[in-house]
Amino acid sequence: MKTAGIIIAGVGGQGLVLATRMIAEAAFKAGMDVKTNDVVGLSQRGGSVWGTVKIGEKIDSPNILPGEGDILIGMEPLEALRWSGSMKEGGIIVLNENRVYPTPVLLEQAEYPEVQFEELKKRFTVISTDAREAAREAGNIKAANSVMLGILAGMIEMPEDAFIEVIKEHVPKSAVEENIAAFRKGIEISKAAL
Repeated sequence: MKTAGIIIAGVGGQGLVLATRMIAEAAFKAGMDVKTNDVVGLSQRGGSVWGTVKIGEKIDSPNILPGEGDILIGMEPLEALRWSGSMKEGGIIVLNENRVYPTPVLLEQAEYPEVQFEELKKRFTVISTDAREAAREAGNIKAANSVMLGILAGMIEMPEDAFIEVIKEHVPKSAVEENIAAFRKGIEISKAAL
């Protein structure tokens, strides 16, 4: 995929802003034109946060209109479901299975929408994984976002080295090797799924 509109969706505290920045920086290091934005104001209350990254040869705007997204990285399943309307038919949804239950579900006033997740698979290519478990297998449960970056890297035409360089720049030195291992685990997941 030479040009990609990527949406990253999750809830406050999941490291979405950093993940968005890392994708953009890796694209820049790979010599691509890149535009990005994110909305984080609700993150202080555990609310929805999202970012977009558009990469390609010539990008004019970071905005992704409804129905134009190529890849959706759902750091949380319900947020992936919420943002699925921004995706092209047949687009790719990378779904982290780790749930952050909203207040109405915790208060037993609503149910988590299990059936609707199956509907996503009818319209999109869905790569569903337990990123925390994959990160634990790589040596650090906190490296779940590196797993998600690896899955993305397995789908787009960007050198792995650009991502690894960005990981080295943004991850604490004591956790670099585990994050690189988690990133590579994500690439394996991506290649097995596509």
